[in-house]
This record gives sequence, C-alpha cells and structure tokens, in this order.
Amino acid sequence: MGGDRKGGARRTPVRAVAYAVCGVVLLAGCASMPDSGDLRGVESTPRQDSQVRVFAMPPREGALPSEIVQGFLEALTSDDPTYATARQYLTKQASAHWRPERSTTVLEDGPGTEADRSADREDGDDYSFTLTGTRVATIDEQQSYTPAPGTYRQPVHLVRDRKTGQWRIDGPPPGVVMGRSDFQRNYMSVDKYYFASNGAQTSGVPVAVADPVYVRERVNPMTQIVRSVLTGPTRWLRHVVRSSFPTGTALADRAGTLTPDDQNKLTVPLNDKAARVGRGKCEEMAAQLLFTLQKLTPAVDEVELKSGGRHLCSLSEDRADAVAVRGSQKHPEYLYFINGDGRLVRLAGGSSGIKPDPVPGPLGEGAVQLGAVAVSRDEHEAAGVTADGARLYVASMVSASSLDGSLVTSKGKTERERLTTPSWDARGDLWVADRNPAGGGLFMLAQGAGKPVRVALPGLDGTIQDVRVAADGVRIALVVEKGGKQSLAIGRIERGDGKDGGQPEVSVLELRSSAPELEEVAAISWAGDSRLVVVGREEGGVQQMRYVQVDGSTPEGPAPAALTGVQEIAASEDDRVPLVAHSVDGIVRLPSGGQWEKVVKEGSAPVYPG
Repeated sequence: MGGDRKGGARRTPVRAVAYAVCGVVLLAGCASMPDSGDLRGVESTPRQDSQVRVFAMPPREGALPSEIVQGFLEALTSDDPTYATARQYLTKQASAHWRPERSTTVLEDGPGTEADRSADREDGDDYSFTLTGTRVATIDEQQSYTPAPGTYRQPVHLVRDRKTGQWRIDGPPPGVVMGRSDFQRNYMSVDKYYFASNGAQTSGVPVAVADPVYVRERVNPMTQIVRSVLTGPTRWLRHVVRSSFPTGTALADRAGTLTPDDQNKLTVPLNDKAARVGRGKCEEMAAQLLFTLQKLTPAVDEVELKSGGRHLCSLSEDRADAVAVRGSQKHPEYLYFINGDGRLVRLAGGSSGIKPDPVPGPLGEGAVQLGAVAVSRDEHEAAGVTADGARLYVASMVSASSLDGSLVTSKGKTERERLTTPSWDARGDLWVADRNPAGGGLFMLAQGAGKPVRVALPGLDGTIQDVRVAADGVRIALVVEKGGKQSLAIGRIERGDGKDGGQPEVSVLELRSSAPELEEVAAISWAGDSRLVVVGREEGGVQQMRYVQVDGSTPEGPAPAALTGVQEIAASEDDRVPLVAHSVDGIVRLPSGGQWEKVVKEGSAPVYPG
C-alpha cells in the first residue's frame, strides 16, 4: 500500500497492517509519513497475494499538515471497504460530502505534492497542498475505465480545529486518487454480461455482451460485481444491450456477503422486484451472473436465484450455453488462410499438422486470386477480397456454388486505397471498409448479400485501415489512420429499421481509444469477449504484440511471446485456441505455453471465423 507517492523531506514509518491467512504481516514501505516538512515518495508496493488485506492507520495525535495529507493518500490505497480510516483525516463536514465511490483517478507514478507556502503557514490555522501527477485514466461511478492522459493538479486544503488543535482536511480531492501500481494491486477487471438488444441470436438464443468494469479486488469482489450487474450496463453500452433483471431488482436487505458453497454454487437473494419472473427470464438472469462470476476466485459453477426466501431458478455451467451464447464459448473448427496460389485453405482446429486443404467452393478452387478473407461464424460462408483489393466476393463452403458478381467494388488508385479485410458479426452480416479517399467508407451487407449499406460514422477522424466486428455484433474495432499515424478505436453499433421500409440505418457511435499509447497499429484481432490482440509500436519504439481491453486498460497476464515482422494476426474469442500470425517466416502459430512455430512458409491472411 502507499506506493507511487512523490514529494520531499525525511519520514518515519507509519503503522500499516496486512492480515493474511497465516497471521499478521507487516508490509515494509507500505505506508509512511514524514516527521515534518513536505511529503516525499514512498516506494511502490509489489502486487500482493489476493488473500492479503491491507489496512491504513488513523492520524496520530499532533500530526502535521504534511502527515495528514500523506496519511490520507495512504488510506486511499488500503482495503478498507468504506474508507473509514481515510475519513478520519477529514473534517466532519468534509467527510459527509466526500464520495469516494464516484471516481478514481489513476496517475502514472502516484500523486506528488506541492506546498502552497505563499498563502498559508503551518503555524497558522490553514494550510494548502496541490496534488500533482501525470493522469493515466479515470474510473467513474459505474466502475467504467476510461483512458484520460494529461496533467493532474488538484488542491487539498487543511484547517486546524480550534478546540483540539488537530489538523484535518476540509477540502479533499474528489473521489480517490492513486498511482498505477497501487491501482493494479487494489482493482481487478471483471466482465459483466448483458444481452444484445438488436435481435442478434445464435441457434435461437440471445447473444451475451461483455461490459468490463473494475472492482476492488479484496473488498468482497463477488458481492460488488453482483450489485453492479443488477444496477445495469455502463452508459457507453446501455444503448445496445438489455438486462433480463426487472427494473429495480437489487440484492435483498441483509443479503450480506455473497460466497459460493463448497460445491461452487452461489445463492443470490433478490428483492421482491424479481419475485414474479418466469422460468425462461429467470434463467437468463442467472446466465448473466454465471457468465460474470466464472472467472472470479473462487469460481462459480452454478447460480441459484431467490426472492422473498422462495426459489426462483438455478442454472449450472453445463446448461448455460443453452440459455445464451458468448463468443468465447464458440470453438472454431478450422484455421483459414490464403496459400501461395491465392486460394483459401484451412487446417483443422487443434491439429498439429501443416498440410492445409482447400475449402469447398470457388474461393478454394482458385476462381479469383485472393488477398484477404473472412469466414462466417458458423463456418458456412467465406468472403474474399481480390489480391488487388478492388473486389469483394462471398461464396458458400458447404454446398456447390458459383462465384457471383462482386458485392463491393473499390475504385481506389492503389491497393492501399481499396478494400480492407472483411469481418462477419453474430447476425451473419458482413462488414468491410473502402479506403478510397474519394467516396470510400464503412459498409455492411445484411447476411453477406444484397446492396451494401453505408455505415454512418459521425465521430470518425481519419481513414479506416482495418475492421474487426466483435462476436456479439454490437461492438466494432477499427484501425484509423490520420497524419501518418494509426490508432485503435472501439465503436458501438446501432441499427435502425430504415425509412419507409428502405435499407436499414446502421451507425457506429462514440468511438473511443483502446490503445492510446500506440502511434502505429499494424494488425488487430478479437481475442476474448472484451479483449483484443494488437500488433503496434509506441513512439520511438519497436513493433510489439500485446493484449488490450476494449475500455483501453491493460489486462492482467503476460503479453504474447515476441515475434518479428508481423503483418497480420489472428486470434479467437476462445482463448484456448492458439494465436496465429503472418510474419517474415510465413504462417506461424503460438501454442499455449509454448513458442512460435512455423505452419507453412508460403501463406498469408490467417483468420479464425469472424
């Protein structure tokens, strides 16, 4: 606790205690305060085991203003569920108005401090500091993460109580502020789940959509995330998803801390708003919670819902996929790529073989020379862009067919100004961008056929260079180029019925950056329900491969093994499937826990379904 703190002057250790399974542990450097003078840095704390609890200490008698500010900042990084210790550093009035749950500001190295010596004196009754730092991101009251690079400056004002003579903060910073390493130790990202509201279905069941939020890792995370699911989706996503929980549903009074039993079954008591739901709706509610809780520790394998003490329904893991589907649960049958002859070929998923077979149909028979491909999520159809990037074709891979005319044709002058790699969504719609500076744009073909629908992109600032639609069909990843730099943006797909029965109206709204530190993005692919794998380069850096969350945060866990000269990357939402890339060595793949290995020397454009 208490890493990432900046300032100046000598200090002595403050008492901070961590409670672990085996007893009480003192964390060296966890919290510290100066004897006098300005604040100074506290060494960054390594990430602690999830079973370790960290608590701050209240202010000591006669603490100086600098100690009060330091102690308050330390208390913000503790595992105190209600920030009760942090409130002891505030005046009663300030504590009554301070709302730590409304926002968290993440700084690169933690808050530094500047004493305002021109206006206040430590021997008077007022004193001021300014918290400073380089802002990385903010977490709002819905627990949603947003990259927010910039300068952070926030005043903190203290007063001396005339009766007790003790210094207290009467002007605290809004919400919580801490450094990146403290944030990574205190918070964890969790995908909560809702259902696509645009009618997207697979096998007649609704499609689940991940909505990532951050919860405090050691402050009853299971209870926190259940409450968050019941509250509803975050603002950015709520326009395109629905919750099966009736409006007003919440945990029952006295629900307490939610904990699964020894069979990994979690019982969730709800208020009376859920008392009248039918079985089908109840099972959708349980699926939302089950999908959300499966990656927490301890894991949850079954959810039971109750209301008023009455059993509503139960749903186990082995039945959840019959209630709703997730992209991460769909295991691809094949890996696809273009061979040296420009034909679409495939390798069986999980196969260690290196002899691909041509796909059935004209795209595997060489009817046209291909440069880019996409395979529908049911693996029944394939879309191919010709080697010159000018024309888009769609053909069946399960029945005899001929190659009909081009569905989209680009008039761009060069290959780089023509069509991107296409992408299929969960509804069976096909997406592709035309990079032609004169008349290009993003297009959608309903069910991969018919007249292309031009997609409205009111927030686009640049030219689309790559397109990948999420399995849920409500989010789309775009590589956007402007001024010679490429960035990754995630947009929300909204659909309308069209005017007078005409073509549907499709828009991509509220584009937001998901890899703001990269100035060059060479390749992208979805690699989970809310995660992408990105090949890119930071300013002045070398090409690297990393995972990023759709909200712009960096997920826990290692990055993929390094690989040079990557031109294209393919991942599946199912993280059990190996990464595949097109590099200087040809088509290569990365088995779980292994190193990159060559598949074929001659080949390009590797893709999984989607």
